[in-house]
Amino acid sequence: MNSPVRDRGFQPQDNLISILPSIVAGIILLLITAATILYNYPSKNLINTVLVILYTIAGCLYLIFYYFLFTSSPNQNRFSWINAVISGFALGGFSALMPEQIDHMLYMLVFIAAMSSSLMSTRGSSYFIVLSSTFMHFIFHLVNQVPSSKWIIHFGLSLAALMAIETIQQLKNIARAQISRHEIINELSKQIISTLDTTTIISLLDKAFQNAIAADSYYIGFMEGDTIHLRIFFDSGEYFNDIRIERSSSLSNWVIANQKELFIPDLRKDIGIDNVELNVIGKNRLSLSWMGVPLRGQHVNGVMSIASYRANAFDRSDMELLSSIAQRAALALDNSHHHAQVEEQARQDSLTKVFNHGYFIQALGEQAQACLAENEPLSLIMLDIDFFKLYNDAYGHLVGDEVLISLSDVIRSHIKNTDAIGRWGGEEFAISLPHTDGAQAAVVAERIRQSMASLTMHDGNQAAIPAPTVSQGIAVFPSETNEITKLIDLADNRLYTAKKRGRDQVEPASAFWENKESKVLP
Repeated sequence: MNSPVRDRGFQPQDNLISILPSIVAGIILLLITAATILYNYPSKNLINTVLVILYTIAGCLYLIFYYFLFTSSPNQNRFSWINAVISGFALGGFSALMPEQIDHMLYMLVFIAAMSSSLMSTRGSSYFIVLSSTFMHFIFHLVNQVPSSKWIIHFGLSLAALMAIETIQQLKNIARAQISRHEIINELSKQIISTLDTTTIISLLDKAFQNAIAADSYYIGFMEGDTIHLRIFFDSGEYFNDIRIERSSSLSNWVIANQKELFIPDLRKDIGIDNVELNVIGKNRLSLSWMGVPLRGQHVNGVMSIASYRANAFDRSDMELLSSIAQRAALALDNSHHHAQVEEQARQDSLTKVFNHGYFIQALGEQAQACLAENEPLSLIMLDIDFFKLYNDAYGHLVGDEVLISLSDVIRSHIKNTDAIGRWGGEEFAISLPHTDGAQAAVVAERIRQSMASLTMHDGNQAAIPAPTVSQGIAVFPSETNEITKLIDLADNRLYTAKKRGRDQVEPASAFWENKESKVLP
């Protein structure tokens, strides 16, 4: 990632505290300078005396005007250059009225003017004030044949003013960066706290990385067994999807295992950590700077990392920012996980952990509409445990509950993740098989029947008991009916047909679907 930290210029209200002392100091020093000239070094030339007084009055009025106008000006950059031209030439001209014995006071005025300008604007206009006033003063030095020792002193004072400008500019840059980062953190906090979707949270974190830290690569990874699954991995302008790295011997694993931040300014040097290897992922290029922080919550265990192909690319403020992002991310991800759990519980049957009746009907409707749009079939299996009440009465309700749970597990083992299971009520279940025709559904149903028939069951005393059998009915959408209610009724009627025919069977049998398909063939 090559985007720098977003810049934020100071607003007028940000400058009220910082500019006022320099304005007051400038006025006081200007008055002291004028008083020193008038009382200690009075001129025999009345015009010079009048000019000193006029310069002083005009200077004080201008400083007051400068304070009020600049702090309310919508276009501060343009005004700062106007001020630089006025201040530079005014101070340079003032040197013509300054006695040689106190011309160092001129540089005090230049110093204050430069600091004030630097606080309010960029270094360009501030440099202009120092250089223009110094140049004019040197011209007067040449005319008045000032000794070389004076030149050295004045050069040093000018250099000090330039150094003060640079120091202020650097402090402003640091302040801007801090303000920008606080804004990023605050904005991220507001956004991720207001969403309960994990994918959206990850996307917001990706955006935060782009705006917050100048890095070549970054990733967010979560523990999954012996691997770390990188949900986001960005490297040199490119995203890499579904990356998994081995936990063992990696820097990320050290961060997760120790739950500590890790800051390595230069990977070319010995990092001082045993049993850690440097692995290259993404672009085939080794990073030289690396930072990682743990991402830990009640339901979250992972790592956030940024890296650069330059050594010493990051500092402690970057680490603090990354840690702040990780803390907020962990809280938001915990909230989204908890919300997902609540939603999952709301749509699940508490015993078997399959969809409850209401949610299954909703899922069935959504799957049917999707299959209709894609001109694909959807098969529905209605399934019922044979003689479940007698089975329950004979062996007890706890064994009956184990049968229901075992049946749910058997069904799951024979269907795809895109299929759906619902507990219709009591011992009856419904299975939705999108993109599956009748013959394919009959194969699935037969496998479920055989698995249940071969199931090993025990009573409360661990004595073997007969395995329960199941009866099943199949209906196909939209070839047999294009209405969900009628689809359910058709599958349910066929289920009871299977029971009437002797139970432990599938209705219709595979031959029915083979004959049906052969009739529609040209």
